[in-house]
Amino acid sequence: MSRSKSTDKPAKKPRRTRRARTPEEREQEMIGLAMDLAEEQLRNGTASAQVIAHFLKLGSTREKAELDMIRRKTENLDAKTESIRQGGHIEELYAEAMRAMREYKGLDADEDVQ
Repeated sequence: MSRSKSTDKPAKKPRRTRRARTPEEREQEMIGLAMDLAEEQLRNGTASAQVIAHFLKLGSTREKAELDMIRRKTENLDAKTESIRQGGHIEELYAEAMRAMREYKGLDADEDVQ
């Protein structure tokens, strides 16, 4: 006995999304489609060796350690950048304090002290 078509699963309809407005949005859209296809292939058992190896690598301890190292380097660079910004602010505060001291001594604020 054959199955009736009414009990078969309907074919998935492609999702309708708004068109990407920037190259970055388009790239994310393509990545999403590729991930959906890879997931479908993995579930169906039709994924190529490259697809399987890619996802195995993503789950490896080494990959996670490398990502952690990259995150820490990024945090370190952010901290250095903030330190440089604050250093510039401190220099401004010192210059302002020097001008105030000159005015307190009765000198012109813009006059250089030797």
